[in-house]
Amino acid sequence: MGTNRNAFYAFMLGGVIGAGIAILYAPGSGIETRKRVKEGVDDAGDWAKDTFEGTRDRITEGSDKVRQFVTEKKEDLQSAYEAGKEAFNKGREKLARGG
Repeated sequence: MGTNRNAFYAFMLGGVIGAGIAILYAPGSGIETRKRVKEGVDDAGDWAKDTFEGTRDRITEGSDKVRQFVTEKKEDLQSAYEAGKEAFNKGREKLARGG
């Protein structure tokens, strides 16, 4: 999965660089070119921000699920421990009474 992610980021970076070069070499005035470059940078910044926020949200959601899972399993283990302890004590009492 890491290789696919790296390839995706390399592709996106190549696209951004290519778009920047295309804008710089496109016919137009300096003001127009600077405006296009600024818009491209703003769009790339928005994309990066959205990607970061989406990733952060998925990580938060995933950690919440892990926390809930651990809590549930902890409760299950605690219940199993208590049941085993109770069964052990009953068996010990039964042996102490002779049978």
